Amino acid sequence: MSYLMDAYGAEQAAARVLARCDALAQISESPDGLTRVYLSPEHLQANALVGEWMQAAGMRVWQDAVGNICGRYEGAEPGAQALLLGSHLDTVRNAGRYDGMLGVLSAIEIVSWLHQQRRRLPLAIEVVGFGDEEGTRFGITLLGSRGLTGSWPESWPAVADGNSITVAQAMEDVGLDAAHIGKAARAPEEIAAYLELHIEQGPCLERADLALGVVTAINGARRLSCRFQGEAGHAGTVPMAQRKDALVAAAEWVMDIEQTTCRFGQQRVATVGTLQCPSGAVNVIPGEVELSLDVRGPDDMQLAELLAELLIQGEAIAQRRGVTFQATEYYAINATVCDVGLQQALSEAVTQVQGRSLSLPSGAGHDAIAIAERWPVGMLFVRCAGGVSHHPAEAVSQPDVAQAVRAALLAVEHFAAGFTSLTAPAQEAV
Repeated sequence: MSYLMDAYGAEQAAARVLARCDALAQISESPDGLTRVYLSPEHLQANALVGEWMQAAGMRVWQDAVGNICGRYEGAEPGAQALLLGSHLDTVRNAGRYDGMLGVLSAIEIVSWLHQQRRRLPLAIEVVGFGDEEGTRFGITLLGSRGLTGSWPESWPAVADGNSITVAQAMEDVGLDAAHIGKAARAPEEIAAYLELHIEQGPCLERADLALGVVTAINGARRLSCRFQGEAGHAGTVPMAQRKDALVAAAEWVMDIEQTTCRFGQQRVATVGTLQCPSGAVNVIPGEVELSLDVRGPDDMQLAELLAELLIQGEAIAQRRGVTFQATEYYAINATVCDVGLQQALSEAVTQVQGRSLSLPSGAGHDAIAIAERWPVGMLFVRCAGGVSHHPAEAVSQPDVAQAVRAALLAVEHFAAGFTSLTAPAQEAV
């Protein structure tokens, strides 16, 4: 039997989600814009409020050893494996109110619906509000989700924020203990899979006139520091044909980056986000240019292919113009491929709700990156106005959220119905 919400029930659920997003948006370190960072008083206040909503939805609630707020709705058999739902509750500075929070609050509505129907699934449902995904305070990301996977590097507790407060000190300030970080880790057999509902943070769904989309992969990324080294000279005395202008070489490469990336397609993107002329002056031929390159895509081999071509082009431009070219990679993360079975469950649910499904990659990072190191992951995207995110103008519509809750509930039911549950130890409530 399907427990698909009717239109009225979905609209009521969406209205609660949006009202609760508004309530959480009031919990901010600044009254002038939403900012809520890891291990701050606002973080603990948000946890407490979300914990109340979890409990009202029929869940047993606890805060784990790294500050995630967690709730469990038991399955048909006590101790069953859990299907994990959720997202993050922290924000960037001057943030929007839906990035992260929408996924947590929609998950609570799914559990609330099951609880109202007195329905227990073969799997338990756990909802988590991760304490840190953005990395705003300490400059390290996914602290909450890496707490669950037990993959915190040993160096993290000693990392300090802008006020020289370390992670360990911040934990102590809110009643946590860095020596017990490992207690947040979940055994592989406790969790069956992870589903995350999130705003798209891009314009593709809006362009397709669809409320929902299914994520195929979270893009891998490569970031490089690049330099063209030429020869500085007097702007008035060196003939054009004899110049070794580093900026002109860089400019040509920037144009090639755009054209080549468009030609390669396959949902790959490349961005030159910074460019400087050290010792530059209005009457000096630029002798040196430093610029960044950010390349992303949902397939690591295709990403490597694009990057290799761009670097070959940079070197060819340098040789032709009599300058030198250097590029140093300083950041790399592989693509996170979403589980095929979860993609199918989500696609079927989305098709049932909105008539057809669109598959697309995520250009932004998510907690699912960390969780995928231990468990299968799936992601459902919700259209956001203009693709705007990480900004106060971030917006979603109530009808879209209603469709999202209905589709996510269907996917949860479909996945749970086809899963043979294993017994797993229950978490202790705190």
